[in-house]
Amino acid sequence: MQTLRLTVDAHDLTSEISRASLKRAAEILRSGGTVAMPTETVYGLGANALDPSAIAKIFAAKERPSWDPLIVHISDTEMLRQVAASIPESAAKLIDAFWPGPLTLLLPKRDVIPSAVTAGRPRVGARMPQHPVAHALIREAGVPIAAPSANRFGRTSPTTAEHVAEDLDGRIDAILDSGETNHGLESTVIDVCEDPCIVYRPGVISLEEICAAGVNAILFREVVETHPVEPASLPSPGVGLRHYAPKAKLILIDGDGEVQIAAFADALKQEQQNDAILGLMLPDAFESAAKESGAIIYRWGNWSDTEELAQRLFAGLRSLDKAGATVILCPLPVAAGIGVAIRDRLLKAARTD
Repeated sequence: MQTLRLTVDAHDLTSEISRASLKRAAEILRSGGTVAMPTETVYGLGANALDPSAIAKIFAAKERPSWDPLIVHISDTEMLRQVAASIPESAAKLIDAFWPGPLTLLLPKRDVIPSAVTAGRPRVGARMPQHPVAHALIREAGVPIAAPSANRFGRTSPTTAEHVAEDLDGRIDAILDSGETNHGLESTVIDVCEDPCIVYRPGVISLEEICAAGVNAILFREVVETHPVEPASLPSPGVGLRHYAPKAKLILIDGDGEVQIAAFADALKQEQQNDAILGLMLPDAFESAAKESGAIIYRWGNWSDTEELAQRLFAGLRSLDKAGATVILCPLPVAAGIGVAIRDRLLKAARTD
C-alpha cells in the first residue's frame, strides 16, 4: 500500500491546498479507508466508526489487540447522539466545560457502533476534538471517526506527521499533515456512567479541573499483575498496558529537588559503567548533572512548566530512539495537574511486563 501524504494549513482551511486535502481525506474515510489526522493531543489513525471493515483496518495497521477499545471523534452534538444512547448529567457538565477539547467521555453506546470499537463493552469513548483540521475533516466526511493514536501498538505516540510515517508508512491510506500537535499528550478519559465518575486515563484535562466543573470524580487505580494475562477487554484506552514505549530501555528517576537531581546524576554514572548508549530527557534544572557526560541529550524544557514538558515528551523519546540511544534516563515530574498524566505515560512506557 502506498500512503498518500496530504497537507492542510490549520490557519487557512479555505486555501486551495487545504480544501483539496480535506476533500480527499474525507473521500478515503467514507470509502472505508484509513487516514492519520492531527488533533490537539496527538495524531490519530482515523476510520469510519460505523464501518466494521474500516475499523478492522485500524487494528491491522497498528497491530492492536482486539481487547483495546477505540475513541470515536465527533464534530457536533448531533453526531454525539448518533453514537451515544444517553448523556448523563455529569457528561453534560463536562461537555459544557471542556468541549471541544482533549476530554473523552465513556457513554452508553448505540447499537450502530460496532462491538470492535468498544472491545465488546457497552460504553463508547466519545470526544469532540478542538483541532481545526480534525474538526473540519469530521464535518467533511460526515461520519464519526474512530481514531486511536497513529502509531504501532505500544509505541510512543506521534506528535508530527513524520512520527506517523515512521510507524505506519505503507500500512495506511493517507497521512494528513498539519504540523506539530499542541498538547502532545492524549486526552483524559472519564467514565461518566459511574458515581463517582472514574478517570481511567489522566490527560490534558486534570482531575482538579474536572472536579472544579462540578463533577464528582476519582482516579482509576490500576492493579499491576505479577503474572499478567491477556485481558478479555479493557474498560478504557491506555489502561493496564506497557504503552507509549520507546525502543530504548527507559529508566525513571523520581524524587524532589536536589535529591532527585543527585539521583539522576548517580543513575547516569551507573549506566555509563554499563557501556550503554545513553540518552537523556534533560530538563533545564538537571543540566548540572549531565555536564561532560557524553550522552545524547534531548533538551526537554523548563522543569517548572509541565505543559511544555507534556508537549515535548513523546517527541523527545522518539528523538533519542532515532539518535541511537539504548538506555534513556528521564526524571519524573511532580504528580500534580498535567504532571499526573506525564507520570502515567512514563510509568507505562518503562514497564517491562
